[in-house]
Amino acid sequence: MKYITIKDIAKKLKISVSTVSRAFNDKADINAATKDLVLKTAKELGYRPNPIAKKLMQQRSYTIGIIVPEFVNAFFPKVIIGVQEIALEKGYQVLIAQSSECYETELKNIKTLEDSMVDGLIISLSSESKNTEYYQDLIRSGFPIVFFNRVNNQLNCSKILFNDYKWALFATEHLITEGYQNIVHLKGNEGISLSNERMRGFMDAHHKHKRSVDPTQIISTGFTIADGRRVALEIIKKGTIPDAIFAANDPVAIGAMQAFKENGFRIPDDIAFVGFTESQMATIIEPPLTSVAQPANEIGKAAAQILLEQIESKTSFKPRTITLNGELNIRASSIRKK
Repeated sequence: MKYITIKDIAKKLKISVSTVSRAFNDKADINAATKDLVLKTAKELGYRPNPIAKKLMQQRSYTIGIIVPEFVNAFFPKVIIGVQEIALEKGYQVLIAQSSECYETELKNIKTLEDSMVDGLIISLSSESKNTEYYQDLIRSGFPIVFFNRVNNQLNCSKILFNDYKWALFATEHLITEGYQNIVHLKGNEGISLSNERMRGFMDAHHKHKRSVDPTQIISTGFTIADGRRVALEIIKKGTIPDAIFAANDPVAIGAMQAFKENGFRIPDDIAFVGFTESQMATIIEPPLTSVAQPANEIGKAAAQILLEQIESKTSFKPRTITLNGELNIRASSIRKK
């Protein structure tokens, strides 16, 4: 199908291209009859403004990009909804990409969004993110970026965080007060701040209750259901079954729960579970999973607000870090029968 240009409209009406342009831009030096005729002809011919040319002329696309690690966990779609609410309200569109927990895909997504002339990026890092240097170059060039959830503390840019330490401490303390003695933490991927903060909360909950933490109580795992299953099967094979497990997130907890149930363990009678991120699966799995709920929608809104503030700032922008709170939803997976 032929792409109709303003030259085609000018040729059809036997007028100059500049006259057509003035009609589209509602200039004062064009009479109403000519303007109406140009607009009517444009509609008849199926003319649509060239978005690329418009972007180049305005030096802004009114589009922002968002990159998330995965869509399996409902947390990220909820964040995206929050981002879109603010972006659309301010006249911006949102382009969405998924890294599939792969740093190479993450980098390809960044470059694709750059080529699409997005005005800024909102990013949650993949579990194996190794793109620090590329991000540093973007930030140094003044390109607006906001990280959320999974961030890199080496980068000097705005971040939207959750108080992972505090709520990991509360989650672990819940298991301790329920009477569980041998609690294992399935830690998220190395190199991601939330993994370290949740582990630190786990450890400090033990210290608060005068308990020591053996190195065997912390197992580096990952973030997926498959990671949870794999580690649970290794634990079962070794025969070193803990009283309870506090997982880095819900998918890991759910994967581990499935493996233990398939091998004849009763939850929470034989082993209790607590997750993190309050996924929809937490309320569906049997028994329902105790989990820390994060304000995903608010995280998305805050990220979008800060990004748009940076994009539209006429002066130098100072990066900001916002930390949000949550709640612990206690369910059957961790309640000890008295």
